[in-house]
Amino acid sequence: MDNQFDTGLAQRKATLGAEYVEKNLAAADDFTRPFQEAMTAWCWGFGWGDETIDVKTRSMMNLSMIGALGKMSEWEIHVNGAINNGVSVEEIRAIIHVISIYCGVPQGVECFRVARRVLEERGLL
Repeated sequence: MDNQFDTGLAQRKATLGAEYVEKNLAAADDFTRPFQEAMTAWCWGFGWGDETIDVKTRSMMNLSMIGALGKMSEWEIHVNGAINNGVSVEEIRAIIHVISIYCGVPQGVECFRVARRVLEERGLL
């Protein structure tokens, strides 16, 4: 498990940014630390550590799924991560188009709203 945690920690930092990840880990307490550790090992070590799917494609998949679920706080985090993993503004727009088609226009509107904020903050719009 330690190897998956270490792999996951490195991938999580590479995608979401070391500062963001370290802040979340530092804020973990006895109640939330086991989840942070398990999520880092399972999601980022086991899932993202599998090199069968490259990180850009995985980020695009995550945006689609998280956007479809309407988990906008996580979606915002993963828009940043997707940019870090090489997903372009045009690709983010196309992903939102697909979310709108399959999950409804209101969800697409929300995705555009959040993506615009992230893209503006990063100077990409």
